[in-house]
Order: sequence, then C-alpha cells, then structure tokens
Amino acid sequence: MSARTTRLFLVFAAFLAGLGTLFGILLFVVRPDSAMAPSAAAIGGPFRLVDQSGQTVTDQDLKGEPYLVFFGFTHCPDVCPTTLMELSDVLDKLGPDAARIGALFITVDPERDTPAELKDYLSSFNPRFKGLTGDPAAIAQVAKSYRVYMKKVPLDGGDYTMDHTALIYLMDKNGKFVAPFNVRRRPEDAAADLRRFL
Repeated sequence: MSARTTRLFLVFAAFLAGLGTLFGILLFVVRPDSAMAPSAAAIGGPFRLVDQSGQTVTDQDLKGEPYLVFFGFTHCPDVCPTTLMELSDVLDKLGPDAARIGALFITVDPERDTPAELKDYLSSFNPRFKGLTGDPAAIAQVAKSYRVYMKKVPLDGGDYTMDHTALIYLMDKNGKFVAPFNVRRRPEDAAADLRRFL
C-alpha cells in the first residue's frame, strides 16, 4: 500500500469515527421519546385543597376533563390579574365548550388567600375559575409537584409580596401534563387549541 493510499485510508477512517461519535452524541442528547417523557410525567400529582366555596377539591375530582392550572395570589399587582383576564377571554371564546374544561387558580399565598378572599377576587373573572387554597404545607406540596417556584418577598412597612412561576399548565383528561398553555395570542386561536383536548 502506497503512502498516499495509506493517508487516504486513515483520513476516511477518522471521518467514519467522527461520524459515529457525532451520531452517538445526537442519540444521547436528543432522544425525544425517552428524554422528554419523564419530565412531562413529573409535572402534577395528587393534591387535596379547598375551593372558594369551602369545598374540598382533589386531583381525582378533575379526572375526565382537561384542565388549566395557574399559580398566583390575590394581592398580585399585575401578572396574575392580567393572566386571569386573558384566560377568561379564552374561556369566553369556547362558548358552551367551556363547561367541559376546568380552570384552577391555586394560591401561592395561603396565609392571606382564604376561601372568602378567593371568592371575592375571582368574581371579576370567568365563572369557570375554581380558586384553591389550603394550609402552607399542602400548598408547598402541590407547588413542588408542579415545579412551581414561590418565595415570600418582604416589603417596607411589614407587608410582603410573592415571587412565583407564572406558567399556565395544560393537563389532559387523565391529569397528565400536556404542555405550557400560551395565552399570548388571539383568544380565538387559544380556544381552538383547547378544543383539541376536549
């Protein structure tokens, strides 16, 4: 074998080795089925809370219909009311189909958000919203199961606000996480998207 042939052979072998390594890395990094499924399955879970009417609500009560979950608090100055208004618009566009989807507003501020406080607050939005509260341990558990960040932030004068995750979670009829639900679009388009899960 000539030196030139040997050199070509080595270059080709190196190319094949590099291609194989790249393919292996892509399989490890991408893996859409195996890598994405565990993270989706890990969002959501069992809970036992109280709604704005003082009734106990569990995750089992929601089985059989898709539902949206948003974490917030009634003293929220901007993000929470804006998001609830946008979701209200989407539910309005669903018309009669809105009766077939749940909409949960779970507080991250159980110290102030009593059932009565939630009832008064949610009266400004679509009547489909079910406000949920509970003792701090129960709220911490459900927030953890949805991977929600929440933190009390002291303000001047002894008051406080809450930092929190502002995602809307779309759950299917079996209580499994589907995807974050986008309300930053035309309400008609968001409503059409939701109808696919009814």
